[in-house]
Amino acid sequence: MTAFLPAAAHVDLRRQPVEDVVERAERALHVRLDRQTLVRKHRSLGGRTDRGTWVRIERRGFERIGPQGWNGTEAAAVLQGVAMPEWYQGVAWREPGEPVMWRADELELIASPPLGKGALVLKDPGLPDAWWEALNDSLDALAGQQTPRIATPDTVTITQDLVTRTLGAVFPDVADTRIERWAPAHADLTWANVMGPELSIIDWEDWGMAPRGLDAATLWGNALAVPALADRVHQERRADLESRDGRLMSLFFLSKIVGPHAHEGDPLLTPARKEGERLVAGL
Repeated sequence: MTAFLPAAAHVDLRRQPVEDVVERAERALHVRLDRQTLVRKHRSLGGRTDRGTWVRIERRGFERIGPQGWNGTEAAAVLQGVAMPEWYQGVAWREPGEPVMWRADELELIASPPLGKGALVLKDPGLPDAWWEALNDSLDALAGQQTPRIATPDTVTITQDLVTRTLGAVFPDVADTRIERWAPAHADLTWANVMGPELSIIDWEDWGMAPRGLDAATLWGNALAVPALADRVHQERRADLESRDGRLMSLFFLSKIVGPHAHEGDPLLTPARKEGERLVAGL
């Protein structure tokens, strides 16, 4: 019999009081966070510390924590050849009386800022060739490693069944959705999680095995409002994006834009519809 975990109440950390959580993390990690640098996102927050590091704090409901746990940031510390912050220490605790876990990780402070305030970008950041070389080296190194972890994009475990159901609901003309190759992926490679002009890839909590091309498709899809940038991503990650799995992952990403929750004001919507038609015709 499968046990169904209670769902955590929806909380947006951009709007909820967080001082108690920050203080709990400070006591556990023996640091002080600079409140002036605190960055608040939907389900995570972070800030500089008094010893020149960065602390990231995340809230996650029990229903979003699978058998592998959710220590992705800590587990990623073993990866080799990937441009990412060094991990120093972490702590997790349960919110009393609630089906909710909190986790705080102390990491290397990266000098370069995120390239996007959100997942997408609306103007070309003008990245140097060295940045693209570092991106290619990092993604190739990541894909060549081994892990028992399964990626959880949007905190949902990615499986063949999820891919088939998602594509079937939005792109029913794609008859064959079988994934041929799985490889380690970051699983949330948005423009908010890549730094520049010196590359570093942050927020590794959801990394694990995923269909080939997931990371490239995510970065490419979130650049569609800037055609030249999307073209550069495609050029650099052509081997992934033009593989059959990569085309399916591109459609998997696009399904979030053009699917039942499509928003007419979304700057990605028009190019996403066009790219969806192209990819379906190609498959």
